[in-house]
Amino acid sequence: MTDDTIGIDVSKATLDVYRLSDGKMTSFNNDTAGFRHLAKFCNETTVIRVVYEATGAYHKGLERALGGHLSLVKVNPLQARRFAQAQGVRAKTDAVDAKMLAVMGEAFGLVPMKPVSETTLHDSRLVEGARR
Repeated sequence: MTDDTIGIDVSKATLDVYRLSDGKMTSFNNDTAGFRHLAKFCNETTVIRVVYEATGAYHKGLERALGGHLSLVKVNPLQARRFAQAQGVRAKTDAVDAKMLAVMGEAFGLVPMKPVSETTLHDSRLVEGARR
C-alpha cells in the first residue's frame, strides 16, 4: 500500500475527493452515507492526511463522523487559494480545489490535528448555540 494524501473540497451537498497517489477523483454526498463511502475509499491506501478547507457549518459533519478514524488537516481557504495561484492554477472548480488541497498537504507536509472528543464537539455546539 502507498502512503497517501487525500484532498476534499467540501460543499453543502457534496464532498469532492482527490487521491494524490493515483489521481483518482470521485464525489460523495455530504451526509452519513457519504462519510461511510469516503472512509471506504480512504481505506484503499494508507492515508497519512486528509486535507480540507474550513467551510463554516459544511465541514463539521465530516469532522464528527471521521475525526477519530482519519488524519484530518483543516486549512484556511485563503491560504489554499493562494497556494493554487502560486502553482499557476487559475481555475476554481470543486475538482481543482480537491486536487490542490491534496498537493498542498503533501508539499507542506501538513500535520493532522488531534482527534476531537465527542465532549469537545458537544461543548462547541453549545457555544455556537449561545451565540445565536
